[in-house]
Amino acid sequence: MTVQTFHDLLHQKPFRPFRLVMSSGQTYEVRHPEMAMLTRSDILIGIGDIRDGIPARFKICSLLHVTAIEPLEPTATEADTTSV
Repeated sequence: MTVQTFHDLLHQKPFRPFRLVMSSGQTYEVRHPEMAMLTRSDILIGIGDIRDGIPARFKICSLLHVTAIEPLEPTATEADTTSV
């Protein structure tokens, strides 16, 4: 997958939550575009308890190790904010 693929995912309107599946089998959910930051070779994903839009920590994932991107259904709260 290319940097452009991830850029497009993070900037689509409306944003659609997704899950990254890594070559190790680990998965990471991106439920809001502000919970991910893209570099040329990596994607940083906010993980853990998120309070006031700030994640507890982050994980750096190499784009080379992303094996799949799966769409997620928005939570009830996310669905309410996208319909406004």
